Amino acid sequence: MCARQVAGRGAGGAIAISMRISLACKLLLLSFLCGCESAPPEVRLFPADQPPAMLSEWGVVFARDDHLALNTDVIPYELNAPLFSDYALKLRTVWLPAGSAAIFAADRELEFPVGTIISKTFHYRKASDWRSDFNSVDYAAQEEAANSVPPLDLSRHVLLETRLLVRYAEGWQAFPYVWNAAQSDATLEIAGDLKQLSLHKDGETQLVNYVVPDVNQCGGCHTPDHSAGDLRPLGPKAWQLNRRFAWWPDEANQLQHWSRHGILQDAPDLPPTELDSVQARARAYLDANCAHCHNPAGAADTSALHLNIGAPLDRNFGLCKTPVAVGRGSGDLNYDIYPGRPDESIMVFRMRHSDPAIAMPELGRGIVHTEGVALVGGWIAAMDGEC
Repeated sequence: MCARQVAGRGAGGAIAISMRISLACKLLLLSFLCGCESAPPEVRLFPADQPPAMLSEWGVVFARDDHLALNTDVIPYELNAPLFSDYALKLRTVWLPAGSAAIFAADRELEFPVGTIISKTFHYRKASDWRSDFNSVDYAAQEEAANSVPPLDLSRHVLLETRLLVRYAEGWQAFPYVWNAAQSDATLEIAGDLKQLSLHKDGETQLVNYVVPDVNQCGGCHTPDHSAGDLRPLGPKAWQLNRRFAWWPDEANQLQHWSRHGILQDAPDLPPTELDSVQARARAYLDANCAHCHNPAGAADTSALHLNIGAPLDRNFGLCKTPVAVGRGSGDLNYDIYPGRPDESIMVFRMRHSDPAIAMPELGRGIVHTEGVALVGGWIAAMDGEC
């Protein structure tokens, strides 16, 4: 298989080709270490209007010998500020067609070539009273989301869903797949799904209706430019990827590894993203969880609330800003962010709620993210100023 991939690379430079082959061999070896008796099938692309019924037909990620494994040249990645999704852990991957590369962009997601497949698999740790109907799981601190290093041990984790974003010539297309109870494969569910989960931590239990979004709901978040209406990836931006990930063997960050392996072009040599202050972490959190709508071109542009990480920290970021047509969502409070007063800030009020008429974000969570509330609330509490 490694020899076959040499022939398929063309004249792209001997060093880059050699490194890409090494990566392919590493992934193939990883599959065999999981107890696989045969090489995985090749990754396949399907027409946008003819997606396969089963996730395994894509050949990107697949369950084998009690592990979730990745195919050759499928690369896992991690983000500096993961999206909160009811404490689900996530395994993210990207696959690019042979001989192609993404293009670096400083202020938006990387520009991926046609044929790219991005996957995100949502999973939980199994609780001590685990049952096969998925309804008893542990939830960990959000920081543990950074530890989803493949292959994923299915004796300790349960898979709920895998979402694919596939780049076609006409644009990106989303496909949601729901894992079966046997954890052997996932089925395409265009209309989404609902799973009732019992989440356990430190003797406490939270009940949540875990929502697998339908295709339209995927578009509701993955359309950061509302007027253009095109689906786009949200996570793989330069500042999000610019970090070390334990899957790689050395201290280089992911952008450097991608460049060395020939799947990223035009990337400058950047120092790792530093989220070393409360403000930096809070702003990264708001970008990851809110800015897909709350940006100058987003679906919530009429709110004039811009929470993207590069936005100025001014009234449009919410400082002493009065709300626009939020109804009960204001909690009868006067300002989106009241410096020094998180309990009088609409932003914190909405983060503390799970009522769909009040809660923000509107999609993607059914319970309150306690750590996220503490982060943003602590940042606001430390602000100077008066409204």
